[in-house]
Amino acid sequence: MSAAMRELLSILDLEKLEHNLYRGRSPKESWQRVFGGQTIAQALVAAQRTVEADRHVHSLHGYFIRPGDTAAPVIYEVERTRDGGSFTTRRVAAIQHGKTIFSLEASFQADEDGLDHQMPMPDVPEPETLMAPADLLREYGDAVPEGVRRYWARERPLDIRPVILEHYTSREKLPPAQHIWIRTTGPVPADRALRCAILAYLSDMTLLDTSTFAHGRAVFDRDLQAASLDHAMWFHRQDPLDGWLLYAQDSPSASGARGFTRGALYSRGGVLIASVAQEGLIRLRKSPAQ
Repeated sequence: MSAAMRELLSILDLEKLEHNLYRGRSPKESWQRVFGGQTIAQALVAAQRTVEADRHVHSLHGYFIRPGDTAAPVIYEVERTRDGGSFTTRRVAAIQHGKTIFSLEASFQADEDGLDHQMPMPDVPEPETLMAPADLLREYGDAVPEGVRRYWARERPLDIRPVILEHYTSREKLPPAQHIWIRTTGPVPADRALRCAILAYLSDMTLLDTSTFAHGRAVFDRDLQAASLDHAMWFHRQDPLDGWLLYAQDSPSASGARGFTRGALYSRGGVLIASVAQEGLIRLRKSPAQ
């Protein structure tokens, strides 16, 4: 298991402070602000801690309100909205410096039988035929923008292999869609709730960037201000997370300084595990007055 994967499992093990009150932290090495997937996953863990073990998350909806401070702990306050006969609902506020930085609402359900269908997984090259981030850096070197190089060079708990590389190495305007193979860099414990939290964590990876493809841009561009605004996720089927997942993404629209992106997470065997939708800020920075 990589050090980054051990750290991920550690930060998802929240400290209980009081009834409905939990504390989380950021990795020791992090970006300038808290990664959105981390906040989603930790908020989900806080909600899960207040739900009966036989009820499992089937959907979550979150809003990013303020950027998170990686140097400060995050307090997660859970509101037990409803415990019904079939569904359980929880609302979570993530708080730093006395202010809410993220809000989450999640719904839980006991397993039931019912109708079952899914859209098929896209036909894409196998992950072993694609380059890992270290290979991409060696192959393309200075052709890769500085922000992307830093992103690829950083140790993380996930191995990410994009099917299409043109977006990272050129300013060509491309169709707003991409496919990413992704897997954890260590084993995931056989804990269904934790697996859902890890899925929530990785669901924020690369998603917003897809909305820049049609414009020959990238979220790392210095003249772009990019940030997740809201995030929704639906959990369809279980998966042990012991291998590659395909993250199929598209962006139906960008307008009003916002980009909208959808995602579908498939097991390597073609099972649709979860669906995702996100809107993010994609704002062109104005040049300073001369």
